[in-house]
Amino acid sequence: MAQFTLPKNSKIKKGKTISAATGARNKKIFRIYRWDPDTGENPSLDIYEINLDNCGPMVLDAIIYIKNELDSTLTFRRSCREGICGSCAMNIGGTNTLACTRAIEDIKGDIKIYPLPHLPVVKDLVPDLTHFYAQYASIKPWMQTQTPPPPDQERLQSKTDRSKLDGLYECILCACCSTSCPSYWWNGDRFLGPAILLQAYRWIIDSRDENAGERLDELEDTFRLYRCHTIMNCTNTCPKGLNPAKAIAEIKKLMVSRTV
Repeated sequence: MAQFTLPKNSKIKKGKTISAATGARNKKIFRIYRWDPDTGENPSLDIYEINLDNCGPMVLDAIIYIKNELDSTLTFRRSCREGICGSCAMNIGGTNTLACTRAIEDIKGDIKIYPLPHLPVVKDLVPDLTHFYAQYASIKPWMQTQTPPPPDQERLQSKTDRSKLDGLYECILCACCSTSCPSYWWNGDRFLGPAILLQAYRWIIDSRDENAGERLDELEDTFRLYRCHTIMNCTNTCPKGLNPAKAIAEIKKLMVSRTV
């Protein structure tokens, strides 16, 4: 059986241990991935033991507490703190999710925190999403029309057509689904991934958009669309409860039945 090993400069070493829970009854250990590109050293797994009575109930609360009180060098992204911006997406306890909506009490034992998998790491828990956002831009995520809008009036949409966008417009582009997809891990340079394809479907079925044919043409490719093998990791991990796998299947159905 073939065996694979990480390059020497990628192997995670033992990091530092910091405890701020002496005598605490409600304590938790956080094992957090650390990597600083400026040092040239291997990544490490630092251990922080904290008193949960000193921070809020969510994993992000604990991370902020660690940065503010124990280790100011810890680097991560966050903004809204209520599951809307997607900034704090990371791998927590083996699952891609949002740190701001993942409750500490829901995780048994030590909490292991890593950046989103299979993306270049900028520093610590910050992934490089440059390619991900470039793929998003490639689907032209805005309304495209040929006919001029009615004078002094919005482009109207029926309630039925509006309801077709439910389960799609809520996507916050956190990249949890795409970075949980094995097809995206191995073919991310050409496969658009679940998040981008869900966004593409959102515009394809929007009754106000008049460019569905060209959008489908752009997706009809062995890699861009059909590299999806319906593994369902994307749907299982979406922190917003969306179903990217279903959206991709719907695009494939449109490809078969398309008349535009």
